[in-house]
Amino acid sequence: MGQHTVEKIGGTSMTRFGELMNNILIGSRQGAELYNRIFVVSAYGGVTNLLLEDKKTGEPGIYGSFAAGNNREWQEKLESTRQKMIDLNHSFADLQLDLTTADNFVNERMDGIKNCLLHLMQLRSFGHFHPGNYLPAARELLSSVGEAHSAFNSVLILKKHGVNAVFVDLSGWKDQETGSMEETIANNLKGLNFAECMPIVTGYAKCAEGVMAKFDRGYSEITFSKLAVVTDAREGIIHKEFHLSTGDPKLMGVDKVRTIGHTNFDIADQLADMAMEAIHPKASKEMERHGIAIRVANAFDPGSPGTLISQDYVSPTPKVDMICGRKDIIAVEIFDTEMVGASGYDYKVLESFARNNISYIAKNTNANTITHYVSERYKNLEACLAELRQTFPKAQITTRAVAIVAVIGSNMKIPGFLSRAATALAQANINVLALDQCMRQVNMQFIIAREHFAEAQKALHAELVEK
Repeated sequence: MGQHTVEKIGGTSMTRFGELMNNILIGSRQGAELYNRIFVVSAYGGVTNLLLEDKKTGEPGIYGSFAAGNNREWQEKLESTRQKMIDLNHSFADLQLDLTTADNFVNERMDGIKNCLLHLMQLRSFGHFHPGNYLPAARELLSSVGEAHSAFNSVLILKKHGVNAVFVDLSGWKDQETGSMEETIANNLKGLNFAECMPIVTGYAKCAEGVMAKFDRGYSEITFSKLAVVTDAREGIIHKEFHLSTGDPKLMGVDKVRTIGHTNFDIADQLADMAMEAIHPKASKEMERHGIAIRVANAFDPGSPGTLISQDYVSPTPKVDMICGRKDIIAVEIFDTEMVGASGYDYKVLESFARNNISYIAKNTNANTITHYVSERYKNLEACLAELRQTFPKAQITTRAVAIVAVIGSNMKIPGFLSRAATALAQANINVLALDQCMRQVNMQFIIAREHFAEAQKALHAELVEK
């Protein structure tokens, strides 16, 4: 195992680069202390939304307009995004960023992308080129420029401050050869002595399989994971704008939450299922298999060790690690009196889910009812429901908008946790519509009405964490 760490910095943090230099990148470090650290950087906050589409609202960016065939619109958005990137450059003038070099880099990349998209529009006009053949490549191309921009600027600034920073561009810009992600990483790091330099690596990595096609917006954490594995890192560190805490500090109150401190990969998976990703689940799996622990740290609290995620950790004392939840849940309930004793009934339901690329988060069953809880964000949900009604013509199939609140912990296998949680909800006058808990007892999920989502989390946190 190497002596170095691989560390990832998110987009919102990257826009606060001066603070990052004081807290993480440089701070009080001198000489050799600066090195044996590889940094993977995301695009500056909001830039990927402009390049692709808004992650929350779905509002189209350059790619969304290009895919829709709005020729004038995508070009206007490209120019406004170019200006946003240049404005970001100028916001770092006080950090001694060479603005001419930085602006030239943005213009070269954006000019290249614009020309490429214009040529693709010409091909489209002939009618023999199907969008499915070139849109994925256009999405990959647009994705790559955000991370290249932030990484390039970071190197320019760090060099001005005496750091031997190296720009490691995995984006494959104008590169005619494309291998696996592992090959891309290994080839671009070849010859670097991590003890003498600080590689700043783009969060986007071009590869034959297409990182966007495979992982979409979670790709920077995949790059982080692959980089840690390929270089045999001592530890992986994810720098966020907040600590991995027992609950949402904005909801519970900053003074009432605590940093988790130590947990395991199983708990990280449970958090991901609740949309509370400490790390992308597909990224953590490879690091887990290679025995590389992950630390989630607060980029703006450098004195704290953060939370370490390791393979076999179990809390030495029974406790709850986190209260969290999701309110984007639809309960899909199938009631059928012919279900009782029937073999393969649920299998047919899940076949329909699989055909429509829908996974469920929780599930309840009894003699004649099966309820699956799925995200309402699935575009194929209505098609799936229509298919289910056709498959089960005698069944009553209903849906209901609900929320899930979860109590998650590595050591909750003692009598009383479930009772205390249910009592806390009852005392808050919150009705539990359904309950889901596996025998491993690392995650209790309470299905409740959406209007009680925030109140339920506060009640559970007060009872199971604050006490």
